[in-house]
Amino acid sequence: MTEWTYGGAGLLVLAAALVLDALFGEMALLLRNALHPVVAIGRVVGWLDAKLNRPERGERARFWRGVFTAVAVATLAGGVGWVVSALARVLPGGWLIEALLVAILLSQRSLYEHVAAVSRSLRCDGLAGGRAAIRHLVSRDPASLDEPGIARAALESLAENFADAVVAPVFWYAVAGLPGICAYKAINTADSMIGYRTNKYRVFGRAAARLDDAANWIPARLAALIIVAAAALTGNETRRALRVIRRDARTHASPNAGWPEAAFAGALGLALGGPRSYPGEGTREHWIGADGRRRYGPAGIDKGLRLYLAACAVNGILGGGILLLGASLG
Repeated sequence: MTEWTYGGAGLLVLAAALVLDALFGEMALLLRNALHPVVAIGRVVGWLDAKLNRPERGERARFWRGVFTAVAVATLAGGVGWVVSALARVLPGGWLIEALLVAILLSQRSLYEHVAAVSRSLRCDGLAGGRAAIRHLVSRDPASLDEPGIARAALESLAENFADAVVAPVFWYAVAGLPGICAYKAINTADSMIGYRTNKYRVFGRAAARLDDAANWIPARLAALIIVAAAALTGNETRRALRVIRRDARTHASPNAGWPEAAFAGALGLALGGPRSYPGEGTREHWIGADGRRRYGPAGIDKGLRLYLAACAVNGILGGGILLLGASLG
């Protein structure tokens, strides 16, 4: 917990990063001749997967190799973050270098744009356009989705990714600086690549999935409270959001995703979850906010996006508050 991380410098870095991400999103121009950090992490995970996750090995051997993969990737990324942060402290204008890296590791604007594209496609191109746009957000079978199904999938993705792509990176930067956010993104990337319950990854990816659950435990619950605060600011249903969180958050198959989804569902008066279809199989998930409206279209997505923008603002204020609290305690 260094002076750089907490207090004025850290607050300046976080504020600049949030503004840069809001203005420029994925910064394609900046990264056109460079490797995106998440892509670099993904290549390391992929290389370790190919070398260590061989089917001829026994389950015990694959499990411990999976543990090594998850821990090694997080440690490597955190170490790189520490080196960059150390260099930033001694270089002129180094705070801006750190701010750029933090901004690259955030997904506020890109998440908004992907979800807004679903709403726009439904309005302009109908069901076919909505199905094409939702492919970029979810792994479920788009051909099985009607318009309300597409709208629910978009809002579920918005809620879940608000927690793990917006709140969690800010939280881990505020708590542990650049090493914290880099390690978190490595954990999250590893989970997205190998943290599945398929035959190939059920054993090898178990550690990555559990580590991701642990890293997101606090941010997911913070995200729910942030959404409730945003609901109060935007005239949405604050009390209903709290009621749905208490009743439905723990019914989700994920230990974390149910919290922001329940907050969104309650605040908007809409239902999320329910039966869904993935390529080759279907699942019967619990309804979240089951007493809310189940059939809605682009207007429901747009309402969710307005709530999301307010939640991003609250999240930035909370991150700054954590930094200042750390400075006062340090």
